Amino acid sequence: MDAFSLLKADHQKVAQLFEQLESAGGAGKLRVFEQIKTELELHAEIEEKVFYPALEEPEETHDLTLEAYEEHAVVKQLLRELGRARTANDEWQAKAKVLQENVEHHVEEEENELFPKAEAALGEEEIERLGQRLEMAKMRKQRGGAAKKSAASKKASGGAKKTAGGTKKRATKAAKKSGGTKKSGGTKKASKASKSSTTRAAKRAPAKKSGGASKKGGGAKKRGGSKKR
Repeated sequence: MDAFSLLKADHQKVAQLFEQLESAGGAGKLRVFEQIKTELELHAEIEEKVFYPALEEPEETHDLTLEAYEEHAVVKQLLRELGRARTANDEWQAKAKVLQENVEHHVEEEENELFPKAEAALGEEEIERLGQRLEMAKMRKQRGGAAKKSAASKKASGGAKKTAGGTKKRATKAAKKSGGTKKSGGTKKASKASKSSTTRAAKRAPAKKSGGASKKGGGAKKRGGSKKR
């Protein structure tokens, strides 16, 4: 695919997303905007790294290329401001409309002015090579973005597992402590029961001795009576 065909395909995709943005409602607008943001950032990056540098030197494309850089800067600023929003309120929608108008102006100027002049300045062979380089740069960027999302997803999943594991450990420790407390309570009860049993035994022991002494005393009296006789 040559450079112009690839870039025009990007332009068309973004135009369709802006149509979806207009018809979407509420949180749906924010979701569509995220797609627009992703597409525009990718498109701008490959243009600035591959396409525009090839057009800066030729005199017929020099001024238009510098202007294109500036238009990209305006679009990037709007994307940052819109990306910070949490709701698609009236102010947000007004700014999104400004973004759309800036993108449409930029696309029109590129396709109707810059591309024809670039075609004349670069030649068919160079335009084909630029298309291949643009395509490769786009694929690398897309793979890198997918890898980052995957890593973020794994990190979030790992954090959730650690939290769950920590909760289980705390629950297990709490259960063990509770069991230990119950056992301690049982030991205290056993100790009290042992003390009570010992006390009762101690009370009974003196009573038996007293009985024995009384019997001995009775025996002594009988012997005394015998002497009197």
